Amino acid sequence: MSRVIALMACGFMLAACSATMPSLDFLKSTPQPETLAIESEPPGAEAKTSLGESCRTPCKLSVQPGSEFSVTLALSGYQPQTVSVRPEADGAAAAPRLAPNPVRVDLRPAAPAKKLVAKKKKPVAAAARPAAPPPMASAAPPPTPAPAPAPALAPAPSAPTEAAPSATNYPWPSR
Repeated sequence: MSRVIALMACGFMLAACSATMPSLDFLKSTPQPETLAIESEPPGAEAKTSLGESCRTPCKLSVQPGSEFSVTLALSGYQPQTVSVRPEADGAAAAPRLAPNPVRVDLRPAAPAKKLVAKKKKPVAAAARPAAPPPMASAAPPPTPAPAPAPALAPAPSAPTEAAPSATNYPWPSR
């Protein structure tokens, strides 16, 4: 009978060794959430983190110092600004701390929208036109000079130039 009990005890011990060992994860410490203070000048800005949390400044958020994230501050009438926050370890055994903490931002006023203002253009004096070369013997009457354009707010369209003599009114020598 003692052999049967010894055999059963060995069987139970062998079965216990083949079972999975309990995890030792309880020995590892997870970093504690850290409080991140956010301040802005002027106060009352909407602060949103890339982790999905948000608040109105001045405020404090509880975040895990695991990886780098950003905080964007926005206030009506001011340019939004983004600050990068990263974990920073003081030593090998020390838990990482957030840097910068507290986050301080001076918001700059937004540039006013530029209004489109129609500028008055000064009248431009008509430039003297060069004299046209004398026409070749032509049956067509000489061109008359174009009247000077009246001063206007918009530039006047340019006057058409003298048309080139065509083959039909050009005096060809007879044969």
